[in-house]
Amino acid sequence: MSRPDLKTFKEEALKKKGVKEQYEDLAPAYEIRKKLIALRREAGFTQEEIAVMLNTKRSNISRLESVNSGISPKLSTLTDYAEAIGYKLKIDFIPKADAET
Repeated sequence: MSRPDLKTFKEEALKKKGVKEQYEDLAPAYEIRKKLIALRREAGFTQEEIAVMLNTKRSNISRLESVNSGISPKLSTLTDYAEAIGYKLKIDFIPKADAET
C-alpha cells in the first residue's frame, strides 16, 4: 500500500469530523509563523541575528517561528520582530463572510 501525497492526505483528513474546524482555528497562527520565517529569510537574517537584534536567545526566535509552539507571541514581540527585519506590523480584521470565501 502506497502512502498518499500531502495534498491527498490533507483532503482526506479535512473530511473527518472536527478536523476541518481545528485546522481553520489553527490557520492564523500557522500563517503568521510562516510569514515571519519568509520575511526573515527574504531580509537575509538568521534566527541568531534576529535574536541579537532583539536582545534574546536564538531558541526564543525558534519558538516564535515554530508552528508547534503552544505559546502565543505578544503583540510587542511581533512589532519588534517586524521592525528588526525592516517591516511595520499591520493587523487587520475581516468579516467572517469574506474569510470563508
